[in-house]
Amino acid sequence: MSKFAVWFLLSLVLLASPFIGAVSLDISEVFKAGTLQNSIFFDLRVPRVLFAFFAGGILALSGLLFQTLFRNALMTPYTLGISSGAVLGAGVAIKLGLGSLAFGIAAISIFGFLGAMLTILLLIYLAKFLKNSHYESLLLLGIALSLFYTSALMVLFYLGDTMQNDMLLRFTMGSLSVIGWLHPLSIGFITFVLFLTVYLFRYELQLLSISDESARLRGVNTKKVTLTLLIVSSFAIGTLVSISGPIGFVGLIVPHIVAKLHPVTVNRRILKTALFGGFFLVFCDTITRGLQTQSELPIGIVTALIGGPFFIYLIISRSKM
Repeated sequence: MSKFAVWFLLSLVLLASPFIGAVSLDISEVFKAGTLQNSIFFDLRVPRVLFAFFAGGILALSGLLFQTLFRNALMTPYTLGISSGAVLGAGVAIKLGLGSLAFGIAAISIFGFLGAMLTILLLIYLAKFLKNSHYESLLLLGIALSLFYTSALMVLFYLGDTMQNDMLLRFTMGSLSVIGWLHPLSIGFITFVLFLTVYLFRYELQLLSISDESARLRGVNTKKVTLTLLIVSSFAIGTLVSISGPIGFVGLIVPHIVAKLHPVTVNRRILKTALFGGFFLVFCDTITRGLQTQSELPIGIVTALIGGPFFIYLIISRSKM
C-alpha cells in the first residue's frame, strides 16, 4: 500500500469517526439545532474525536522525541515509566479523595503531572551514573520504575474501598470519553505548545539524533536543549494521562511507521509524526466505538493489542542487526 493510500484512508476514518458509535445518527437530524442527535454529535462525538486526535499527536511526538534524544528505538514515555508515574500520582489523588486544589484544576491532573515530572527528574539524575553509550541501561531503569509504580498502585488497590478501586481500575485502562469541549481544547493547546517547542528545536534535535558530541561541536547546549524538550514533553504526557489514563504503545509504533513511510531526517518528520499519531489514535478509538459490545472496550487495551506484537517485532529485528 502506498503512503498516499495510507494517509487517505486515515483521513477518511477521521471524517467518518464522529458518525460511528452505539447510537446510529441520521445526517439530516445531526445539523438540526436542539435535537438529540445534534447534541450527541456536537457535545460527545466531535469533542471525543478531537481529543483522540490531539492525544495521539502528544503521544507520537513524545515517542519521536525520546527515541531521538536517547537514540534508542524502544524509548518512549510509556516504556521509561513516565506514564506509570503519572498514573500513580493520579491514583494517590483518587485514594485521598481530593477534588480541586488550585484555580479549579482537578487534583488528579495536578498529581498526575507531578508524578510524570518526578519520574523524568529521577531518570535524569540516574542517567548521570550511566555511560553515554549505555542508553539500554536507562531503558531498564525505566522498566524497573514502571514495575515499582505498578506495585505501589496495587497497594492503593488493597487500601482503597470499592468505589475508589473501580475508579482506579477504569483509569488505568485508559479512556477517551469526554463530554463537552473543555478537555479537547485544553489538550489541543498543550499539543500545539509541544509541537511548537519540538519544531523550534528541530535542527538541534537533528544534530542530537547523531550524537551529543556532534551537537556540541555545532554550538548546541545539549544539556539545556535536552532538559527543555524532556520537561515540555513530560508536562504534556502528565496532563494527558491525568485526563485519559495511560494509553500505551502509540509513541512506540507511530514514529517507526512514519519513518518507514517517509525515510527523511528527523526534523522533517515532526509534523508528519504528530498528524499520523492523531489519525492512528482516532482509528483505534473508532474500533472501540464500532464494536457492538455491552460496554465500551478501553482504548488502552486496543493500543496494547496492536502495540504488543509490534514491540516484540522491534526487539527481534534489533537483535538481528
